[in-house]
Amino acid sequence: MTYIQYILCSYCFTWSCQALYSTDWLKNISTDLFRSSGDFLIGGLFPINELTSDLSEREEPDDFECNRINSNGLALSMVMKFSVDYINADSTILPGIKLGFETYDTCGQPAVIMKPTLLFLSEGSTEEVAVKCNYTDYVTRVVAVIGPYTSEMVAVVSKLLGFFHMPQISFSATSDKFSDKDLYPSFMRTVPTDKLQVKAIVELLNKFKWNWVAVVASEDEYGRKGQRQLSELAKREKICVAYEGIIPIYKDPVSTMSTIKNILHQIKTTNVGVVVLFTLEEPAKKFFAEVIKENMTMVWIGPTSWSLDGAIATLPNIHTVGTILGFADEDRPLPQFTDYFQALFRKIQQERPTQPPSSSTPSLGNPCPMCWWHLSPDNMSLVEEVVHSRLAFSIYAAVRSIAQALHNLLGCETASSCSRMSKKRIYPWQLLEKLRKVSLDINGTKFEFDKDGNPSMGYEVLEWSWNSSHNRMNFQRIGDYLEQLSIDETLLQWHTESNEVPSSNCSGKCRTGEVQRIKGFHSCCYDCLPCHEGTFKNKDDIQCTTCPEGQWSIQRSDHCVYPTYTYLDWYSPESFGLVLAGVVVLICEIVVTVLFLRHWDTALVKASGGPLCVLSLLCLVVCCASLVLFLGPPGDIMCRLQLPFNAFFPTVALSAILSSSLQIVYVIELSGRDTSHLQTLRGPGSCLVVLACCGVQAGLCSWFVQVAPSLSTFRSELKVAFVERFLRCPVTPLHSFILMLGFNGLLALVAFTCTFTAVKPARQYNMARDITISTLAYCVVWVIFVPIYTGLDNREKSIAHVAVTLISHMGLVAAYFFPKCHLLLKTPELNTPEHFRAYLEGKTAPEEEQAH
Repeated sequence: MTYIQYILCSYCFTWSCQALYSTDWLKNISTDLFRSSGDFLIGGLFPINELTSDLSEREEPDDFECNRINSNGLALSMVMKFSVDYINADSTILPGIKLGFETYDTCGQPAVIMKPTLLFLSEGSTEEVAVKCNYTDYVTRVVAVIGPYTSEMVAVVSKLLGFFHMPQISFSATSDKFSDKDLYPSFMRTVPTDKLQVKAIVELLNKFKWNWVAVVASEDEYGRKGQRQLSELAKREKICVAYEGIIPIYKDPVSTMSTIKNILHQIKTTNVGVVVLFTLEEPAKKFFAEVIKENMTMVWIGPTSWSLDGAIATLPNIHTVGTILGFADEDRPLPQFTDYFQALFRKIQQERPTQPPSSSTPSLGNPCPMCWWHLSPDNMSLVEEVVHSRLAFSIYAAVRSIAQALHNLLGCETASSCSRMSKKRIYPWQLLEKLRKVSLDINGTKFEFDKDGNPSMGYEVLEWSWNSSHNRMNFQRIGDYLEQLSIDETLLQWHTESNEVPSSNCSGKCRTGEVQRIKGFHSCCYDCLPCHEGTFKNKDDIQCTTCPEGQWSIQRSDHCVYPTYTYLDWYSPESFGLVLAGVVVLICEIVVTVLFLRHWDTALVKASGGPLCVLSLLCLVVCCASLVLFLGPPGDIMCRLQLPFNAFFPTVALSAILSSSLQIVYVIELSGRDTSHLQTLRGPGSCLVVLACCGVQAGLCSWFVQVAPSLSTFRSELKVAFVERFLRCPVTPLHSFILMLGFNGLLALVAFTCTFTAVKPARQYNMARDITISTLAYCVVWVIFVPIYTGLDNREKSIAHVAVTLISHMGLVAAYFFPKCHLLLKTPELNTPEHFRAYLEGKTAPEEEQAH
């Protein structure tokens, strides 16, 4: 049987994993950690050693020191071995086929990685790369590549591998540019892209309303790309990047630390409270070491590259820098990981040579000569660190995906053999087609690639929590992100007093109804300007918007409203007071009316006008009762009656008083003339005066009703410049209203003039006094009312109008009718024709005036 060797190579693993493994599977472990024979070989490139000299100083291509062991790379080479052993132990994946692997060291340097990459592309088992016009039938040394670890190293080799359509899967390179299938047609990965991570970071900033941040990146492919993507997305989300800094990684340590100090100075100057540190582990470690020296405290947000780095978490006083939030790949531990490596390390210890190797210098064939001598069960911490476990699933998923693609390509449908294994050669492009369609269920997790070669995976959100009792940092899971961010805020421990969410804003949030006026060059720095009345803040507008016609707004509004109208309702304190006063006045008027009716045939009632006097009282009662038209919601009919009633009925009373004053003038000033004229004046003459006055007032009231707009018309023509307004019946035209009230004042003034200088008849009732005082009171009340009325608002005008009407009524009743009531009740003996002869018969006594 002819065996085709399939080699899967993996670059630069730097983390570890746990695996579903049994110690029984270790019975065929090779004595070489970095080589294992099989039907299919998996090649691996790891940064097992670190470069200890600058490549630029080398005299020869191979003249470099690379002999300081990188524990992360060594641990992940163990994870790679586990993945291969796991697949070999599962007969359902590739039945009858055994996978092997070869491991190469890259020292974590792009300059070192090209030699093994060309080896992978060599034809068959040779070490030569054939030059052809068509590579469709070209069989490479390997059919797939896993890695490299960093985006910078992927950028070095990915286009070359893509030219051969060599399947390439990275378990940690996150730069989003590799999703471009035109440039990187064969690249795939088992970790989310930076684009998704940047989106998660921006959602975290929005979650806590941080819009004034700094972004610091390392001077490499990973950092620069992440910084650029974060700044662009933050701008779209209205988050301002106040400062962007770059940490150099290729300069001497002194220059690097000087740059970091300058970055920290700029961060302090911009007064930000949140810094996103988009760097790899080593630059982040140097950065935080300087942060601790500078005694800076704020919120630090880290990507997957360093959020679980133990070297940073163990820096002295790292807990003093504030709050550290980070994103990490989802933790999906693989069972029995510890059992596998304990057995592996015991086996290594048993097979260890009695003497250390003569040479400890790494070579292409033996990247870690000292590993056999040092590895033992005491080194379990090498693979059990928490920072390694996060990538275990990604490493295993990469190997498992290629194995499944081989399974599908070779037709391994039965548990005994793969039908196409010996019938057809396998080309890289064939495996790539199958790999893109792989869909797996790995320990309950569904795993597949999208059209860009990215996995359906998300992140965990972590907070670095200081454990003072153990004097170490714990990585507390506070949420996760796949399609949207989910945070359990009850788990967060902020560095601020009272555990409040720290703020990071250039300007405070504007209040409702205020627009932002940008100041400077950042949209997050602004002044808040209030929207004035009649304008409003419309969503995200940068200036106030005028309210549409028929609507209005108050100052600092975010919307306009149709105006609402208020009125004197029955339950307001003012209405209650007016009703109580009106009832008192009404009772007084009714009592006086009843008293006059009971003494209808007496001399006092006849001298006071008789029927006209009673008519005056009844009109005052009706006028007082009509004041209820000022209470409650106004309407068209109510407004037609309100002011005419208030003006007409007092006219009847005042015209009756005027007729009495004319009689007094006739009696006092024209004494000695024919008294028959007095009877004419008291009878038809008084009625004529009252009718004439009422006719004039009725004409004025009719004119007012005719020209005054209805309430509905008034409201429709009202210019809306208010949110709430007291609605009262329109007093327009104003001159018509003044004429109605002025006519009543004129009647009172004429009556007052007629009686003011009248001499009291001797031993007679002083009728002139009552008229003088009552009309004077009426005039004074309404004269005072006019200037006060003009300075009041609508609500106060209605209250004042009702109040003045009641006061004027009470003045008439008290000054004109109460003295007569007192005579009727207290001195009825004076209610005789002799005492009122001057007003009944027109005869006055010549004697000196005496008091009652």
